[in-house]
Amino acid sequence: MAERKVFAGGRVRRVRQGLGLTQTALAADLGISPSYLNLIERNQRPLTVQLLLKLASVHKVDLEALQGEGGGLDTQLREVFADPLLAGEIPGDQEIIEVAEAAPNAALATVKLYRAYKEQAQRLSDLAAVLAREGHELSVTGSRMPIDEVRQAFERRPNFFSRIEDAAETLAKSLVAADEMPVALRAWLKTERGITVRTLPAHVMPTLRRRYDRHSMRLFLSERLSPFDRNRELAMEVSLLAFHAEIDAELDGLSLHTAEARRIARFELGRYAAHALLMPYGDFLAAARRARWDIDVLRARFDVSFEQAANRLTSLCRPDAPGLPFFIMEIDHAGNAVRRAGAQGFPQSRFGGLCPKLGIHSAFAEPGRILVDRVEMPDGHAFLTLSRTLEGPQADFGERIRRTALLIGCDVAFADDLVYAAALPASPVSVAIGPACRICERKACLSRAEPPITRPLGLDEMVTGLSAFDFQ
Repeated sequence: MAERKVFAGGRVRRVRQGLGLTQTALAADLGISPSYLNLIERNQRPLTVQLLLKLASVHKVDLEALQGEGGGLDTQLREVFADPLLAGEIPGDQEIIEVAEAAPNAALATVKLYRAYKEQAQRLSDLAAVLAREGHELSVTGSRMPIDEVRQAFERRPNFFSRIEDAAETLAKSLVAADEMPVALRAWLKTERGITVRTLPAHVMPTLRRRYDRHSMRLFLSERLSPFDRNRELAMEVSLLAFHAEIDAELDGLSLHTAEARRIARFELGRYAAHALLMPYGDFLAAARRARWDIDVLRARFDVSFEQAANRLTSLCRPDAPGLPFFIMEIDHAGNAVRRAGAQGFPQSRFGGLCPKLGIHSAFAEPGRILVDRVEMPDGHAFLTLSRTLEGPQADFGERIRRTALLIGCDVAFADDLVYAAALPASPVSVAIGPACRICERKACLSRAEPPITRPLGLDEMVTGLSAFDFQ
């Protein structure tokens, strides 16, 4: 029977090195010359059966460790080199065997790297669909809903419109100082435009917040709105009438592409103008500084809601009289983003806002309470965040109320200027967050809801991580 030739130079070399022997010493033990052993280790001579048996008897080496086909590495390497990316680099079968035999650790590392590449490529292949599902757009020319276009236009720019601010401040000063703002707004509508205001029962306006009847010159407000929201609707009606030119000019600056997007943006600018009218820039900024940015103090001072005062904080970025760079995010129970804005634009790249560990998600369990956190991103960037629930319009009996949650944040560098810093622990303990689970690489996160698209999953049968989606 023909003697089987075994080329196992790499394994012989690893055995020799494991025994701490030189080529000369091992060659003497096997009864061969050092030059012949050198040829064996370089796979230029076969390891004969006689040498296998002698190696096993002299040094108690397991023969199974010296035979076989590289533990299947050659097959796995063939899969790697069959990838279209390596079409011009396909080696022959003998070369693949030599790689697996001579450098099995490097070959195994190559296989692992290839598998990680394949997993990541598969995850990235659906990235466009994921981003589209979460309201983002990859292509400038891609089709978008008008509301998405408007939201992106507002989120990416500072929440400040100078023409509206100047006009609102001028009008606010001209209103009768002795009257409360709601009384002054009703008087302006009556004297300037001949419009009277009435509050109607819910059964008369079951689906509307506000309705302006041009024929009878009456503005109807729903009794389901809180007094603060009614005041905002009054201010919004006044703003749309008094600041028509200013709103159109700011609207043109947004460069929206459809008529529907312009109508939606006009409504948002009307809301902005209402806040500017109810809380004039100079007065509000001075009060905010005196109150150390205490939102509850400001809401009482200007007779507005918590949500209105928080929104106004993000618009204090007049170049010659800036406030602090606040940003806000409002979500519903399902985690859908209702509104995002910021004094410098919403910090999507630095903050993200989709981490389940943010206090905004915990706020629903404690309605009405302000939760204060110091949160830290993976890159070390830290923010001070406030989270609180907001109540929607009054619900009918048996109807589920609309409750959302608002997050107000700013860079932690400004924490000492805020009254809320007193709620933080003395030691700088931070909540470790990420921008969003799909792009966060924090390991062992108990709150992780999705695997990261940037890392392969650690599918190891011998080890299980704390996270539901452990990764390498």
